[in-house]
Amino acid sequence: MPVRVRQAVLLALLLAAPVQGFAADLLNALEGRLAGLSAGPYPGPSHAIGSAANGCLSGGQSMPQSGPGWEVLRPSRNRYWGTPELIEFLKERAGRAHGLGTILIADMAQPRGGRMPSGHGSHQTGVDVDILYRLADKPLSDKDRAEPVMDSVLTDKGALIAAQWGPKQTELLRIFASDSRVERIFVNPAIKLAMCKTTKGDRSWLRRLRPWWGHDEHFHVRIACPAGDVDCVSGPPLPEGDGCGEELMSWIRNGAWAVKPTGGARGPSLPPLACREILGKKQP
Repeated sequence: MPVRVRQAVLLALLLAAPVQGFAADLLNALEGRLAGLSAGPYPGPSHAIGSAANGCLSGGQSMPQSGPGWEVLRPSRNRYWGTPELIEFLKERAGRAHGLGTILIADMAQPRGGRMPSGHGSHQTGVDVDILYRLADKPLSDKDRAEPVMDSVLTDKGALIAAQWGPKQTELLRIFASDSRVERIFVNPAIKLAMCKTTKGDRSWLRRLRPWWGHDEHFHVRIACPAGDVDCVSGPPLPEGDGCGEELMSWIRNGAWAVKPTGGARGPSLPPLACREILGKKQP
């Protein structure tokens, strides 16, 4: 991106942003945010740094746009990057789910992680991925890949839509949630409730399904921090049990399952110190 264009974008973002703290700090944060989108991967070994909502990715790897059991959606957004652990996990799980259909991979992370301009407050360290509940039964056309159908699987009353949900979707969730590499999976509370009501036998995998707003056309998988990444911040430990009790029901009773998020939650304006160079400098 030309320097003058970059400066103009940063100035526009600065003028549009709410004033908080020192202008230099805010400008630094915006510079890092833009660099995370426009730069290539930061060279060197792979490291997830910081938390999912405030961090970056060093040595990111790209997910191939297609392979045995998967297709990557909207590649022009350049959000198909992650740690080697996430890439390996996705390839292996896609192979495990291949009998159900082809999994459709949406947003992962930017080449250097960091905050995305829109759509997420997390996905910043290369350990997150969104996967559609919809499974493909044939290769996607260029148009289907660029502009995928993102239909909700829920009615406005919170019931599963039969045309959008069946045993394959339940098995898809189980395949991902039963993997010990997974830290948590965010699903709509109404979907979690349906899984709680219908799952027989082994229910241990339900614990990793965490109720959250939206997530009615895709589920959000977060794997654990890679071994040895000492600057990677894990989420809080999961509560004991299958998660089908009062915590879930509070979402259902107050109608929070139906809330439509307007955008990702905003984290701190400044990234961790270890991310300043990664997000603020382009690859030579």
